[in-house]
Amino acid sequence: MGEQQHVRFPQEVVDEYAALGVDLPALFSAGHLGDRMGVQILEASAEKVVGTMPVEGNTQPYGLLHGGASAVLAETLGSVGAMLHGGSSKMAVGVDLNCTHHRGARSGLVTGVATPLHRGRSTATYEIVISDEEGRRVCSARLTCMLRDVSPGDGAAA
Repeated sequence: MGEQQHVRFPQEVVDEYAALGVDLPALFSAGHLGDRMGVQILEASAEKVVGTMPVEGNTQPYGLLHGGASAVLAETLGSVGAMLHGGSSKMAVGVDLNCTHHRGARSGLVTGVATPLHRGRSTATYEIVISDEEGRRVCSARLTCMLRDVSPGDGAAA
C-alpha cells in the first residue's frame, strides 16, 4: 500500500518539480492517511487525476464503503489536481468538500476520477466521480481548494 510507482505525470510537470529536487510520487502519495486506506494514484495531471481505493478495510458497521472513506479519496484526488494546476509555487488547501453517496459498495476497488470545474489564480474546483468495479457511480463529490503561495517552512516542497 502507498506505493506510487504507477503514477503517470506529464513530462513538463516532472521536469518542473525535479528542478526543485522534489520527488513527485512522494509529494502526491496521499500521505499517511492515504497509505492506511490503500489509496493509489494511477494518473495525475491538472486536467485529470485517477486513483483507486479498496473497499475492504474502509467500511462502516453495515459492511458498506464508509462515506468518510469516499471523502478521503475525493479530497486526495481533487487536491492533487489543484496542486498540479497551481504549480510548484502554490500549495493547494481544501476549503470546501461536498459528497453525495449514491449506492453502497461491499467489496473490490472503487475508482475516483477528478476533473476541473474551475481553475483560477486563487482557487481551483474539481468534480470527483467515484465508481465501483462495474462502473456504477458510488459517490459524486466537489472539492474547492485555495491556492496559497508556498512560503519557507510550509513543507509543500519537502
